[in-house]
Amino acid sequence: MPVAADDKQSQGVILALGSINADFQLRVERRPQISETLTGRDFARFGGGKAANVAFFARHLGAEVRLFGCVGDDDLAEQALKPLRKKGVDLSTVHRVPGDTGVAMITVPPDGNKGIVLAANANHCWDESMIGQLEENFAAAPDGSILVVDCEVPAEVVARAVAAARERDFPVILDPSPADQVSQELLCHASVITPNASEARQILDALREGQSGSRELEGPDAARQAGQDLRQLGVDAACMKLPEGGCVLVSDEGSWHVGSFSVEVVDTTGAGDAFAGALAVALLKGMSLPDASCRAVAASHLSISGYGSQTALPDADQLEQATRRLSLAPL
Repeated sequence: MPVAADDKQSQGVILALGSINADFQLRVERRPQISETLTGRDFARFGGGKAANVAFFARHLGAEVRLFGCVGDDDLAEQALKPLRKKGVDLSTVHRVPGDTGVAMITVPPDGNKGIVLAANANHCWDESMIGQLEENFAAAPDGSILVVDCEVPAEVVARAVAAARERDFPVILDPSPADQVSQELLCHASVITPNASEARQILDALREGQSGSRELEGPDAARQAGQDLRQLGVDAACMKLPEGGCVLVSDEGSWHVGSFSVEVVDTTGAGDAFAGALAVALLKGMSLPDASCRAVAASHLSISGYGSQTALPDADQLEQATRRLSLAPL
């Protein structure tokens, strides 16, 4: 079972870099057919985006958080930023650019497995001066900080941010989505990568020399092999999220299987962001990577039991109780 975390948090902060969106979400009875108009219900407007969700959750768990990204100069920027501001996330490093804020159109069928159509909009509007300011912020960030980054912003921004973080010896947690934006150079600078089976398969098929064709990544043993393959490509450790729940952690210290527990699936939106946010906060508090992975699995499981992403996140006590329900076993 996981060990308890040290209550004393380091002086570092969570640096969350990536997408910031306005989410528009509704429930549907099934996925629409071609040319069909389908009636939905439970329409809701939320703040969203991978980095924004990570920032919200990390702050929700008590960490100091700085968010790096871009929103537009439209009315949707406030929809994206208001929940973060109320939660206490540092938004001084979020740029407002001419044009539209990123938008995610989300449909949730009865099984809870959401479908998303994303318009990146402002998330892709970085320029050289913004990247320079990001690097300056990283250079001035407190010792012991941790970068959590996704690939829903330009590849140059991700590469420069990761390089700046590693210059300070900050751990880098990489959410490899979309997977086609992950290069081998990026893997070589990542401390921990957190792919699902589809993302891992896509990365490995693209980057392994002399090998082609998709492999099945079902089950802990296959996930462990995929994690080992990712480590051979340069990443320090891989948290392989399993389709059936739980994860497999592969690092230079060994491999572990983190089990799962039963939960009613209401909405899977933001589950991966909950995983990354909980992982980062646990590492910031000094937990080992295996124990931090248990926290991440517990967070992602609890997050799918509510509607929306930021609105469905557990609090620290709920997360602690859920973590105790998980098994952690060497592979």
